[in-house]
Amino acid sequence: MIDLNNYKNKIIAHRGIHDNEKIPENSLKAFKLTIDKNIPIELDIHLTKDNELVVFHDDNLKRMTGIDKNIEQLTIEEIKKYKLLNTKEEIPTLKEVLKLVNKKVLIDIEIKGTNRIKKLIDVLLDQLNDYAGEIIIKSFNPAVIRELKKKTKKYKVGLLVSKNTNNKLYNLLSKTNLLIPLSKPDFLAISKKIIKEKNIQKYLTTYPILVWTIKTQEEIDYLNNKDFIYISNNLPFKKGK
Repeated sequence: MIDLNNYKNKIIAHRGIHDNEKIPENSLKAFKLTIDKNIPIELDIHLTKDNELVVFHDDNLKRMTGIDKNIEQLTIEEIKKYKLLNTKEEIPTLKEVLKLVNKKVLIDIEIKGTNRIKKLIDVLLDQLNDYAGEIIIKSFNPAVIRELKKKTKKYKVGLLVSKNTNNKLYNLLSKTNLLIPLSKPDFLAISKKIIKEKNIQKYLTTYPILVWTIKTQEEIDYLNNKDFIYISNNLPFKKGK
């Protein structure tokens, strides 16, 4: 199992190195550029109608393809017809990304919202079974974390922590001391917006901490914590951007 202490004060590229112009987020082109710079990759996964895992952030395709359809209602054959933004890049499958990365860098996988938790986890663990590279997995959903930890001890599994989400139960639990104990994560991925709040401070020495989403070197300098791992966007950083 990966030792996250080896990644302290390091950067993970949020959805790969992208500009959403010539290089779309969560595309093979973005991931190849990230690998070439020897930077770990953060990505998002959804389960299609026919139980394939695709690497894509949103539930709906519209923002990145212009097509107003939900991923879970489409087959992989249908999804592969659409291009990302105004490029020739397709929405990649997780299998394609694993083949591209080929153990070269750490992959940080975020499991997006789904009602098919057990099926998604079964498919994910099956696809990761023969992959020997470094993997960590995270989710906002405590049920996802508990299910993953029940089924495997192979991967570090983390809880995403934020103040406001689309899930009312999550938002309620986040205002109490119950969310993290209920989830029993191996690490925490905490929004930069709440990292300095008092109710969060007590966890900073208890768990490995990833902070998201960092957009500038100045933000890292402001947080000033060499124990954090930074999930970063807008790479390479440009002063004042």
